[in-house]
Amino acid sequence: MGDVYKTVSGDTWDIIAKNQLGDEKYAQQLMEANWPLLDYMIFPANIDVTIPDIDETDAAEMPIWRD
Repeated sequence: MGDVYKTVSGDTWDIIAKNQLGDEKYAQQLMEANWPLLDYMIFPANIDVTIPDIDETDAAEMPIWRD
C-alpha cells in the first residue's frame, strides 16, 4: 500500500482518486483498498484513506473509452 491521505470535508471517492492518483478512473482501486470506509459517499474531515499503489497493469484494465 501507498500513502495515507487525510480527507477534507466534502471529499468523495472520485475527487480523492483524481487528486491523489491523477485520474478519477482509479476510484475503484481506491475503494477496494479502503473497504471499512465504503459507507462514506461524501467524507467528513480528518478520515484516513489509504492510497494504493497503482501499477501499469491496473491502468491497462481500464475501458478503452477512458484513455
